Amino acid sequence: MEFVHDLVGGNLLTLHVLGMVAMVFVAAILQGVGGLGFAMFSAPLSALFFPEMAPGPLLVLGGCLSVMVVLRERSAIDYKSAGMMITGRVIGNFIAVAVMTLLSATSFYILFAVLILLGVALSYSGLRIVANWRTLGAAGITSGIMGTITSSGAPPYAIVMQNAAPATLRATLNFTFFFGATTSLLLLASVGRFGLHQLLLGLLLLPALLLGFTVSTHLARHVPKGAIRHVLLGLSALSAVGLLLRAAF
Repeated sequence: MEFVHDLVGGNLLTLHVLGMVAMVFVAAILQGVGGLGFAMFSAPLSALFFPEMAPGPLLVLGGCLSVMVVLRERSAIDYKSAGMMITGRVIGNFIAVAVMTLLSATSFYILFAVLILLGVALSYSGLRIVANWRTLGAAGITSGIMGTITSSGAPPYAIVMQNAAPATLRATLNFTFFFGATTSLLLLASVGRFGLHQLLLGLLLLPALLLGFTVSTHLARHVPKGAIRHVLLGLSALSAVGLLLRAAF
């Protein structure tokens, strides 16, 4: 295809593609082990180095990865919590598409980065956030807005479900992510923000995603719950810093 030929047609472009491959590989390992982390890791890097990846191609890859995690650990899904988050996520998706036509993306990057850092600070303050229908629904709405605009909608989920068992965390969040990513892509396509070019780029990087997920399967059962919590909150902060850098530049 002409698209693929243009993408890898020179040394610099080849290095650019290899950078995207490495990013997707590492991000897939993080999500396969911790339940989330794919977009939290890759969205800030994409904003700075691979702008063509966000949000469409990352949502394509993130949706595919979520399906793989769900199939691997479907017996651990908390359907009640997932239903609350999916409802909120769909509402957030529609809000995001509505306001994307009114405000600049830079304003959103700054706002959400500040909210993410506030959430991480609250988590480390010792304040326990109870996962109930209010907090799960609010996390879903916030995730829907953030995920549609930046492709990184995981931080609210990481904060509200940080104390769940590892298998439940991975299965439930990825069950939610799949529906959220699908809705976001459909809505982005409806306003001309997602098309064939973005779909092909996502599919081109699918082998790196599969390899990363395979590696994560061997690591997932050996990572303790406490480590997952710190990794998730750390990635949330990293995502916020990346969005602030994107806004600055």
